[in-house]
Amino acid sequence: MKLLAISDTYIPAEFMVQGFAGLAGLGVEAEVRRWEHATLVALQEANLAIEKGGPEAVTLPLEVTENVADFEIVAVQFTPVGRRFIESAKRLKVIGVLRGGTENVDVAFATVRGICVMNTPGRNARAVAECAMGLILAEVRNLARSHACLKSGDWRRSFPNSDAIPELNEKTVGLIGFGAVGRLVAGYLAAFGSRVMAFDPYFRGDPGRVKLVDLETLLRQSDVVSIHARLTEESYHLIGERELARMKPSAVLVNTARSGLVDEQALVRALSERKIMGAALDVFDIEPLSPGHPLLALDNVTITPHLAGSSIDAFRNSPKMLAGHLERMLRGESDLPIVNGVRPSLRC
Repeated sequence: MKLLAISDTYIPAEFMVQGFAGLAGLGVEAEVRRWEHATLVALQEANLAIEKGGPEAVTLPLEVTENVADFEIVAVQFTPVGRRFIESAKRLKVIGVLRGGTENVDVAFATVRGICVMNTPGRNARAVAECAMGLILAEVRNLARSHACLKSGDWRRSFPNSDAIPELNEKTVGLIGFGAVGRLVAGYLAAFGSRVMAFDPYFRGDPGRVKLVDLETLLRQSDVVSIHARLTEESYHLIGERELARMKPSAVLVNTARSGLVDEQALVRALSERKIMGAALDVFDIEPLSPGHPLLALDNVTITPHLAGSSIDAFRNSPKMLAGHLERMLRGESDLPIVNGVRPSLRC
C-alpha cells in the first residue's frame, strides 16, 4: 500500500517522514514530495487563491503530480487536490488533509469517485487558542501599541482606552464558535477569572461552566468577543454593521478564525467612529495588507500577519495526528474524521 505525502513550506519533508514512519509496520510505504515556495508569503498567497477559486486555481509542478496512479492514500496540507489530480490517481482511496479545512480538495468529485476524504480537526487548535489569548491581552492592555511607541522613542501611556483599561477577571468574554479552539480559549479564560459565554448552534455536549447563549445576547453582554467559527455560506459576514452596533462601546472584537466571518469595511467604520473600543485581527480579506489599508491608520486595532496557527508544534504534530487516524482506519475502527461520508475500504 502506497502513501504520497506532499510537504510544503510550513510542514517540511522531514516532518512528513517522521509523522508517517509508524505506518510502515502496517504495510504502508510512504513517499514524500515537495511543493516548494520561495517564502511563506508566497505559500499563503497560493492558499488564498485556492480558498477563493478552488483546487484548480493553482497549478502544481509536474514533479509533484507525475506518476500518481499507484498511490492509494494522498496526504496534503495546503497542496491542491483537484479533479485532474484525482483522475490521474487511479487507485486513490483516501485523501487526508493535515488541517481542519478541506478547501484545497475537490471533495465533491472525490465523493463521486468513492474516495474517502479525512481532515485533521484540532491539529493547530492550541496554537490558535494561545494566540487568541495573546491578542486579547495585547489589545485591551495596549501591549503592541506601547511597544511600537517605545521602539520609536515615544514614552507613551495615553491610548484610546486609557480611561478604562480592564482586567479579564470578572469580565464577560463571548466566544463565537465552541469547537476545539473555542473550548481551549474558554479554559484559559477560566484561569483569568472571566465569565465565559458561547454561541455555537452546532455544538452538542456538555459546555461545563460556559453559558450557551444566542448571538444577540453574546454581543450585548460581552466585554470581549472572540471569533472561532468555521467560515461557511451561512456564516459569511456573521458579524456585520448590525452586529457591531449591538456590542458595548467598551468592547473589543478578536478574530483569529477567517476574515470572511466579519464585514471588514463595517468593522473599519465601527473602529473609526469609536462604536467599539478596539479590535485584534490575524486575518484579512486581502493578504498581505496593502500599504494604504485603512486598518493601518487606526490607533485602536492590533494586527498580526495571519500567524495564529503557525507554531512549530502544530506543524510537527499534524502528520502524526493524521497517521493516527489512518492507523485506526487500517485496523477497521470507525471513529474517524471523515468529511464526505465515504467509508474507506482500505485495511491492513
